[in-house]
Amino acid sequence: MSRLFVDSVTKSYNNRVILSDVFLSCEIGEVKGLIGRNGSGKSTLLKIIFGVEKAESKFVKVERNLIRSTTDCKGLISYLPQNHFLPNGIKIIKIINLFLEKKYRKKLLTNEFVLPLLDKTSQELSGGQRRIIEILLLIHSKAKFILLDEPFNGVGPILKDYIAECILEVKEHKGVIITDHDYENVLKLSDNITFLKEGYLREIKDRSQLLELGYFVRMD
Repeated sequence: MSRLFVDSVTKSYNNRVILSDVFLSCEIGEVKGLIGRNGSGKSTLLKIIFGVEKAESKFVKVERNLIRSTTDCKGLISYLPQNHFLPNGIKIIKIINLFLEKKYRKKLLTNEFVLPLLDKTSQELSGGQRRIIEILLLIHSKAKFILLDEPFNGVGPILKDYIAECILEVKEHKGVIITDHDYENVLKLSDNITFLKEGYLREIKDRSQLLELGYFVRMD
């Protein structure tokens, strides 16, 4: 089975250790949740995996393919950053046709959420509309593994539910690593949870561990 393998990731900012010898893996058919408080390094880790952020050390591979830069990710890893990435001045229908292989285009071109937006440019869309287009483009790409950084940010309840459905639908033939401040959705979607704190990544077997680690505050 295809597997994304990440090991020995170390990253520091101004002599402060953000990531300390981090190990993480994800298999096809798995949604891996990555949670932690603001500033814990979740986004940094995803950027390092994808190759848009440098690290003091890292080892990333998919099957036998070593991932050293974004170029190596082609067809293997796609990444949803927190910031929007749709190009300006180009209609959504053209972006879909340029970005996706022919066999995947029809699904988006007939999608109930996408159809009304096809003749608009990204600047004409709301933040939530941009987000759903970006997510659909990535999860229907050739990539075997999808890194989703804050996919639920700026979207309403209906679109949140739809995004969750899409993730569960594609996980049959893709691996997904997801992080979001909306931890409830992350916990619901994920087959396995990892918690990042003080540079170290821990596997979470039971929700009560998050209380012990200080992620939840007990309400008595």
